[in-house]
Amino acid sequence: MTIWGIRLPPMSSLLLWGLLWELIGQIELTYLIPPMSGIFQTLIEIAPSDAFIDALLETGHAFSIGIVSAILIGIPVGVLMGKSRLADELLLPWVNIFLSAPLTALVPVLMVLFGFGIETIIITTSLFAVWIIVLNARAGVMQINRSLIEMARCFGASPGDAFFKIYLWAALPEILGGVRIGFIRAVKGVIIGQLLVSIVGFGALFELYSANFLMKHFWAVLLVLFALSFLIAEFLAYLERRVSYYASRR
Repeated sequence: MTIWGIRLPPMSSLLLWGLLWELIGQIELTYLIPPMSGIFQTLIEIAPSDAFIDALLETGHAFSIGIVSAILIGIPVGVLMGKSRLADELLLPWVNIFLSAPLTALVPVLMVLFGFGIETIIITTSLFAVWIIVLNARAGVMQINRSLIEMARCFGASPGDAFFKIYLWAALPEILGGVRIGFIRAVKGVIIGQLLVSIVGFGALFELYSANFLMKHFWAVLLVLFALSFLIAEFLAYLERRVSYYASRR
């Protein structure tokens, strides 16, 4: 960020917004926005508690299984759609429908089908993430130089060899982009699942703190969630930049 010709260090904008937040909290403009210093102090107090640690583990468990499932399903399906015109015509309308539809409306249906347990939360998390992964993997495969595919066929590459040695690596920049966005959408999915399906994990803490107007506690938990999501997204963006040379050599 540059102000008046002076280049500021990275994350300076977040620091400025934090100072503005602190100012609004100190003048007590609204009880919904407590001072940032009070939020951090509350976070230090609740972080070692059993309730916070259990909520973090429950949310992390559902999130990890959900996003891994979305990746393991989304990448092969996207590659299949990119290489097969028939599969693309059959699946693309459904992928676009689920990507653009309000998936929160499907949660009650999932609750009827799979119950009110952790399974439904995991499925909800996967549904939020898998469609963008499919589309990005498909786009990456469709950008591959056809000569690579013809070469693999001429040398008798099996479908497995073609997938792991041609399609996966050549489409890697787009696949990582889809995984990064999928991670962000999966965070939304796991919290929505924990709020609607079963009040557990961070969803239970959000429900408890908001119902009792404990806004410092509420924002402290939300700050942890934002920080984890940001760090994961930035790490995946770093990986994207590291493999970006693949895109220019396809």
